[in-house]
Amino acid sequence: MSAGLPTTHVALTVPEVMTALRLSRSKTYDLIRTHQLPSFTVGRARRVSPDSLRAFIQEQIEENAA
Repeated sequence: MSAGLPTTHVALTVPEVMTALRLSRSKTYDLIRTHQLPSFTVGRARRVSPDSLRAFIQEQIEENAA
């Protein structure tokens, strides 16, 4: 499995986000639950937009650089 983001996807699954961030399932859902990582649902499926993931990563970089 590639560690990068899939370039053809407009919405990422939780396992794809987990792989990209190298986080556990529970930590990923914790970020979603606390609205640190914006997501949406389609039926019962939770999805994260690649732009939301990139923004989250950028925010983390800026917070930790200070």
